Amino acid sequence: MSSHAPLSLRAPATISLVSVFPAGDNGGNPAPIVLDADAMTSGEMRAVAAHYGHESAFVMNARAPENAWRFRFFVPNHEMEMCGHATLGALWVLRRGGRWDGSPVTIETLSGRVQGRLAADGEHIEVSQPAGRTEPVVDASAIAAICATLRIAPDDIALEGVCNAATSRVKTLVPLRSIAQLQALCPDFTTLLATCDAIGSTGLYPCAREAVEDGHALPVLQARQFPRSSGYPEDAATGIAAAALLYGARRYGWLAPGERGVVVRQGVAMGRPSAITVTLRDALDASAGCWISGDVHAI
Repeated sequence: MSSHAPLSLRAPATISLVSVFPAGDNGGNPAPIVLDADAMTSGEMRAVAAHYGHESAFVMNARAPENAWRFRFFVPNHEMEMCGHATLGALWVLRRGGRWDGSPVTIETLSGRVQGRLAADGEHIEVSQPAGRTEPVVDASAIAAICATLRIAPDDIALEGVCNAATSRVKTLVPLRSIAQLQALCPDFTTLLATCDAIGSTGLYPCAREAVEDGHALPVLQARQFPRSSGYPEDAATGIAAAALLYGARRYGWLAPGERGVVVRQGVAMGRPSAITVTLRDALDASAGCWISGDVHAI
C-alpha cells in the first residue's frame, strides 16, 4: 500500500489503511477507512476506492440520534450496501483513535442498521449481520454456467449442491469436494458477470470443508470470493460472504449439533491468508442473526 501516491481529501476527513482478518504474513483484506467524510461526494468516495483498489469505508454523522454513525462503502466500480470487513476496520480505527470505547453501538448503512461491539475477550470487535437465508440453485443451465465460469466439471461439486445464500448480499455457494480443487480454481472472468446476473448473485463463493482436527473451537471451512463486478477479480476476505456461508453450512449439515459458528479461511490462493470467525448470536435461534469478527492491524 505504501506505493500509492498521497490522495487529497476534503478537510477534516482523514484516511487510515488497515488490514482486516489477517491470518499470516501479508494476510487479510486491506481497507481504506475515511473518517469525518460528511463533506465528500459519492464521486470522491468512489475515487478513493479506485485509487487504492479496495473496498473503502466512509464514516459520517448519523442521521438518527439513536445511531452512532453512518457508514458508506465503495469498491472501484460502484457503491455497496454493506461491507463487513470495512465496517470492522472502521470501528477498529475509531476505537484506536479514542472515538469509541467498545460499548455496543448501532450504525446506519444502505442495507439497514448493523451493530458493533467489543467481544467478550476485550480485544476483538464484532459486527452483526441479520439472519441468513438460503435457496438451492437447481436450474441445469445455471449450474452449467457456474461450472463453465469456474472451469470445473459438474461432478466436482459436492453432493450438498449449489445454493444462493445471503445475510446482506446474495453470494452463490459452490461446495467442492476438496480443498485442493478449491485452491486450484482459475475462473473465466469474462463470463462471471453474466453468470452472476442470471442467478441474482453478487459473487461466486466456492468453498470446501477442512478435515476435522482436535483442538479447533469451531469447524474450519475454506472459501474463495469472485465478486460479480467490483473492479478486481478476487477478494482476500469477505465478511458478508462468510456470514452467508455460516447459514449455508447449517443447510449442508456441516455443523454438528450444538456448534454455533465457523472459521472461514480465505485468500490462501492469493498469498493473503485470512480468517473470519462467524458465530450465531443465539445458539438456539439462528433467526437472531450472527456476528462476524477477526483480527485487524494498521498497514
